[in-house]
Amino acid sequence: MSKSASRARLAEIIRKRSFGRGEITLASGRKSDFYFNLKPTMLDPEGAALLAELTYEALKDDRLDYVGGLEMGAVPLAGAIAQLSWIKGHPIAAFFVRKKPKEHGARLAVEGLAKGETLQGKRIVIVEDVTTTGGSALKAVEAVRDAGGEIVLVLTMVDREEGATEAFAEAGLEFRSLYKAGEFLKG
Repeated sequence: MSKSASRARLAEIIRKRSFGRGEITLASGRKSDFYFNLKPTMLDPEGAALLAELTYEALKDDRLDYVGGLEMGAVPLAGAIAQLSWIKGHPIAAFFVRKKPKEHGARLAVEGLAKGETLQGKRIVIVEDVTTTGGSALKAVEAVRDAGGEIVLVLTMVDREEGATEAFAEAGLEFRSLYKAGEFLKG
């Protein structure tokens, strides 16, 4: 399937499985009359494959060591991208950042690294399913920077276009998206 055909098909899946209208309170605390819940798309076999394919294609030239982000939205994405990167012969390892470190066990904020493995000096992309103001991704950015990682960029599947671009610019971070919310609001 061509990149444009994959992109069009994924948009259909998102529209059917993950986009809705109706009043909702977003993670940012804002009210909206439309929403995206990308989990049904990320956990659908075709949706997961297309998200991984399009994300991998968007990232393959960035010389990345790791892909990850804040739980829960980044977990299925990072895992699918890591798997596809291995298949494509250009492995990008995955991790995720807990919203709050566990209160038992290793008490880690960053999960998925083997004993002795660190993000120190590694080139990292933060991924997110849906971005509104950028607050969730910035929490992951902070944890990765605290662990010594270099944030190359933040990539979201859907940018709601409600301030994230400006927030990331202010933080000195490159920001890209696969889709803009406006693409789903037409018709």
